Amino acid sequence: MSLPDSTDWLEFCRRAAGAARDAVHAYGSTAERAVETGRGEGGDTAYVIDRAAEDAVFGEIEALGVPVTAISEERGEIAIAGGGPVRLVIDPVDGSINAKRGLPFACVSIAIAAGPRMEDVEVGWVAELDPRLTAQDEPRRGRDWWAVKGEGAFRDGEVLPPLRPGPLEVLGLETARPELVAAAATAIESVGARRIRALGSVAMTLCLVAAGQLDAMVSLRPIRSVDAAAAQLLVIEAGGAVSFPAADELSLEMRSPVLAARDSDLLERLLGTFV
Repeated sequence: MSLPDSTDWLEFCRRAAGAARDAVHAYGSTAERAVETGRGEGGDTAYVIDRAAEDAVFGEIEALGVPVTAISEERGEIAIAGGGPVRLVIDPVDGSINAKRGLPFACVSIAIAAGPRMEDVEVGWVAELDPRLTAQDEPRRGRDWWAVKGEGAFRDGEVLPPLRPGPLEVLGLETARPELVAAAATAIESVGARRIRALGSVAMTLCLVAAGQLDAMVSLRPIRSVDAAAAQLLVIEAGGAVSFPAADELSLEMRSPVLAARDSDLLERLLGTFV
């Protein structure tokens, strides 16, 4: 099954991500961004910026007037205009701690899927958030990353070059809780990584794998579909390889490690070490 031709899904993603970006940028300090609003349906603490970004995305979804099933970190699974097989998988702010503290590597993640599994994702959009906190500064847009199934992966409109096999120089880790990194130290060493980086955003880490800036990434605990649905398509469209060894359904209940690499041989090496 493919997506309906009547909707310009890339343009929708551009508008929705832009609205979410503006909603987050309206909060100009760490104190404003860090206000907690309870727990989202995904189970994590929801900050005011998470709710604001999600409201902005849902405003654009409702304006479409198209029957879809939205799966979002804070609201959960919601039928829009009666619902339907098309799934919109949304993480309003991936890397919320980075965003609230004004650190780089936070983003809005939106995936459009024609069915219930990761392989059904047809469009993925990841919009970086401006980390600056000073309210008087004019916010930068941040980079936009996107992919369309069968058409390639892009960063700010430029196609990402095909990934090539190479050494494991830099390995990305998500999530980087100290106890998880300590427990995985032997595995990290044995896989032969020369350096590790922990950015604090699954989606942004996958984007950097797609761009060849990281050679691979491993999540040290299970992640949710909303964290990775959009960015995993960028890795695949750039010629890389991705695995969700425990589950790959597009639901809020899905929990699986995610591993990604610039080529399938490296991915198999990671799977043999970490899974």
